[in-house]
Amino acid sequence: MTDTLDFDSRSAGGAVACLGLTFASDQARREHFLTLLADKLKNPAFRKQEGFPKGTDDAILAMSDPPYYTACPNPWLADFVKHYGRPYDPAEIYAREPMAIDVSEGKSDPIYQAHAYHTKVPHLAIVPSILHFTEPGDIILDGFAGSGMTGLAAQWCGAAPPSYRRQLELDWKKGALPEPKWGFRRAIINDLSPVATYISANQMIPFDTHEFEVAATALLREVDRKIGWMYETLHSDGKTMGRIEYTIWSEVFTCPECSGEVNFVKEAMDPETEKVKDEFDCPHCGAVLNKKRLERLYIAVYDQAIGQNIRTPKRDPAIISYKVGKNKYEKIPDEADLARLIRERAPERLASVV
Repeated sequence: MTDTLDFDSRSAGGAVACLGLTFASDQARREHFLTLLADKLKNPAFRKQEGFPKGTDDAILAMSDPPYYTACPNPWLADFVKHYGRPYDPAEIYAREPMAIDVSEGKSDPIYQAHAYHTKVPHLAIVPSILHFTEPGDIILDGFAGSGMTGLAAQWCGAAPPSYRRQLELDWKKGALPEPKWGFRRAIINDLSPVATYISANQMIPFDTHEFEVAATALLREVDRKIGWMYETLHSDGKTMGRIEYTIWSEVFTCPECSGEVNFVKEAMDPETEKVKDEFDCPHCGAVLNKKRLERLYIAVYDQAIGQNIRTPKRDPAIISYKVGKNKYEKIPDEADLARLIRERAPERLASVV
């Protein structure tokens, strides 16, 4: 069981406040709480908690950024609730009408696409419920958090851009809902999966965006310098180099009449309708073929991980989608593309066709 807590006042270089304590820098805060967590990990009773992950102390400490995130049960949960929560007051009445309004969000948002995770829900689909059922400053618990979309939604309630706020307020007004109370909510994010909460922490804990942009730009520049040639292809004008967006690969079959290789996408797909033809000709002998008559071709590929050949269907590139400037194009791989592919696959050891 691992936990992520929403953040306090943090700064890249100056003093930071954390759970009522003040530190000269964020690094000082981290070192202080890492020392406390290291002591906790030496306690057998702490490790006997149900759901405690299997891992060495060094591994857990390396992943953790306490008290905001620990790759094990978070010993600062009670402190977090005590610091930010409010004691139960029976005189305080909580009442909310059901939120009778449609919520529909796609999965194209860059934040949603940053990490894949099963059963993932877009954070923008969670924001309306948090706004409706909670107040700014409230603590939200998600005990089955996955990759942390609830935590992001809690932060979004205080960081949403004006355009999003205006649209949501308009939708709520049409649905006869009261005006939303914008403002950050604090979140406790919990999951049995350390990788899930690790993803959550890295999405939620703030960092120096300028420093990240500089480092990421330098990294992308270095990657492009080393392997950028893999994504180049010659445009139809014979002189301009395009940038490959993606390559469609096709399974390769054999013709039952002549045993020649048949690239299925290249031969069977109608380029105008992009649908598979009912019948098509063998490019070698001209025999009329259909999918049922074809035999899948297998090759043996050396797997370095297990140290032996594995049998796998043969696949060849069929269509390259690329861009020249802002314009998109498609082409059938030419000799230069195939030669580049061989260069990319130089470390692989392909055995004979089987």
